[in-house]
Amino acid sequence: MGRLPSPGVAWYRKNLELPKSDSDKSIYLDIDGAMSYAMVWLNDQLVGGWPYGYASFRLDLTPYVNFGGPNQLAIRLDNPPHSSRWYPGGGLYRNVWLTKTNKVHIAQWGTYVTTPKVSAESAIVDLEVTVENNSKDSEEVTIENEIYELDEFGKPADKPVASFPEKSLRLPASERAKSHNSIQIESPKLWGPYPQQQPNRYLAVSKIILGGKTIDLYETKFGIRSLDFDSKRGLFVNGEHVYIQGVNQHHDLGALGAAFNTRAAKRQLELLREMGCNAIRMAHNPPASELLELCDRMGFLVVNEIFDCWERKKTPLDFHLIFPDWSEPDLRAFIRRDRNHPSNIMWSVGNEVGEQYTGNAGAAVAQRLHDIVKEEDPTRPTAASFNYAKPHMPITAVMDTVSLNYQGEGIRNAPAYAHLKGINTAPMYPQFHDTFPQKLILSSENGAAVSSRGEYLFPVAKGISAPVAEGAGGNGKHGYVSSYELYTAPFGSSADKVLGSLARHPFVAGGFIWSGWDYLGEPTPYYLSRSSYFGVIDLAGFKKDRFYLYQAAWRPDHPMVHILPHWNWPDRKGKTTPVHVFTSGDEVELFLNGESLGRKRKAQNEYRLRWDNVAYTPGTLEAIAYKNGKRWANSTVTTTGPASQIHLQADRSVITADGRDLSFITVELRDANNQLVPDANTPLSFTISGPGEIVATDNGDPSNLVSFTSHERTAFNGLCLVIVKAKPGHPGEIRIQAKAEGFGTSETIIRSQ
Repeated sequence: MGRLPSPGVAWYRKNLELPKSDSDKSIYLDIDGAMSYAMVWLNDQLVGGWPYGYASFRLDLTPYVNFGGPNQLAIRLDNPPHSSRWYPGGGLYRNVWLTKTNKVHIAQWGTYVTTPKVSAESAIVDLEVTVENNSKDSEEVTIENEIYELDEFGKPADKPVASFPEKSLRLPASERAKSHNSIQIESPKLWGPYPQQQPNRYLAVSKIILGGKTIDLYETKFGIRSLDFDSKRGLFVNGEHVYIQGVNQHHDLGALGAAFNTRAAKRQLELLREMGCNAIRMAHNPPASELLELCDRMGFLVVNEIFDCWERKKTPLDFHLIFPDWSEPDLRAFIRRDRNHPSNIMWSVGNEVGEQYTGNAGAAVAQRLHDIVKEEDPTRPTAASFNYAKPHMPITAVMDTVSLNYQGEGIRNAPAYAHLKGINTAPMYPQFHDTFPQKLILSSENGAAVSSRGEYLFPVAKGISAPVAEGAGGNGKHGYVSSYELYTAPFGSSADKVLGSLARHPFVAGGFIWSGWDYLGEPTPYYLSRSSYFGVIDLAGFKKDRFYLYQAAWRPDHPMVHILPHWNWPDRKGKTTPVHVFTSGDEVELFLNGESLGRKRKAQNEYRLRWDNVAYTPGTLEAIAYKNGKRWANSTVTTTGPASQIHLQADRSVITADGRDLSFITVELRDANNQLVPDANTPLSFTISGPGEIVATDNGDPSNLVSFTSHERTAFNGLCLVIVKAKPGHPGEIRIQAKAEGFGTSETIIRSQ
């Protein structure tokens, strides 16, 4: 778990008062996420619980409520040790709601919107509404449904664009019933992935009318879009080919831990979008609902995943212990909660499960899960990601799609990996494509490259991909991995190798990098660190060099050129110091102190240009990129002076005074010429005044074990991060100051409102 174990028992208690006038209502507790084995009591009576820490669930409190008097709600959580391969967090880390309804009401997750026919001219919208009758009498109700357009912020228009015909529904006592309705919308505004398409959305407003009175109103956001999964050409959204440029994301938010925060999640997505990412695989569990809402709004495609293991364990006390009993309710709840999100394009029911090794028995488990998905939502394909199973094995035939982790590119099949033990495979895309010619193939995990931002170790690997080892891209003593972005976990591949492999197999729909951001736990390759090294972006949100390699490939129309390493090497004068360049252009000329080191052109499926024999001389490197023979972009890297000043830059200078909104402040160490000093590792301290609070600090160094809540942090290669929130209900000016010995004090101002 990355030096952050979170086992143990926790109790939450809350006093509630519900008036006697509510005695004819239904009272529910809706828990979005509780880690884990939740048990709930009300007034000393056991209400129920749910073991899976990532599940969202509802409990009926009504029979236990003392209306008009005091009530005590108690929740017990129990995190077993050795229950996860990554940092799971602990406690009530997502929202908890008290929900009050009439006895007759729309059920939890009680609407289901589908769009079976979609074109630019018109679309059919089907709406299923499940109504629940908790009263002792049968009732006959009327259901009214209207559709409104939503703006980019999720606000509905004043008038509906469509109204469904009214439907009558007879509800027996203590039972549920479903209403089905359909309508055609002319000239619909379609939802699609940004920036290729626009993420337009609609709102369905469902009303339950009883005795001429509206007794329930339920809102459902959705999008109108079509999906086509073509085995030869990939994914089509609204009839247009969309190549999947995705990343895998774990559920933690770095220094904030596992507790969900909307602003922090949006910042992650904003940086990924800047790189050219258009898709997220939720690794390997249901995400917070708010994250899917962000993906809907921002136009990200989502592969929604629920389980990391089935009946065969990965850690001694993980979900395998209860999988036989709980996998079905978990899976049904997961799909019902998330099936109206237009961003959600696929259901993944497993990741690298042990059942890959168990032949027909494993295939039977897979078939059971696949069938449940199809019962709940036949509109999306199923997936389970394989890192071992081969085309001839029975489990691979079960799912609608072929999802491959690392096998597609080939595992340990490059010369630099020949000495490693373990499974070795050639690229498996062709074999799966030949065996399942009608199935879409997806690279559900690829890469597993590792690096520490701003650390460059010598010598540099000659090939395009190499396993990290001591003295070969790795420094175990300090816990650093070279940022030349050539080094990987033993089973992985560099970005260069992955992108080249996908380009050579155009029938693959695209893929998901492991991983978008560094995450807590799984500290590969150095187990004593706090977090992973896999991210394209470090834990603090600072871009690694790999970010620009992917940006060059994924945003070919965006003029850019990026040079590495930095050019502060006082102990390497005259020594060979390789220079690598990433660009969206097709040629680059490199200059050192004004002297050309040659002009190079990218070959087909080549993603970096290399000058491997540069002798280090202080000064300035300049790269001038060309595209189609014309100047495209340029960039410089300069030898700096010593760090002498601190610069603070907030990503947002105005935040909401609600205790949840955040400002992320980047702290840079600069020289006298105002240049970032890329090798400065100076201890810093931070203070705050006004109606605000420093929530956390970080520097992106996986080996750094200083508490995230500390107000003292050493900059890592010139950078540090301070996360600030405002005190709820206290608007005003918040001053954040940074100090370092010999530097003086610098500050920035944030306003809360």
